[in-house]
Amino acid sequence: MSSIGPDWFKSSYSSGDADNCIEIAVTSQAVLVRDTKDREGGQLSVTPAAWADFVTFAKAVDL
Repeated sequence: MSSIGPDWFKSSYSSGDADNCIEIAVTSQAVLVRDTKDREGGQLSVTPAAWADFVTFAKAVDL
């Protein structure tokens, strides 16, 4: 039996098989972020506006 849930994808800032990857899932009300190494662990949930602000900031400071 398969579970129904959000479609997760690897962050474009994650590279190859590195140990420090995150995955993102976008829903109609939130952007979810989780650690690739601990998919069953906790996840961060932020509003789409907060995520957009974070991405804009991260690009500006070249994290």
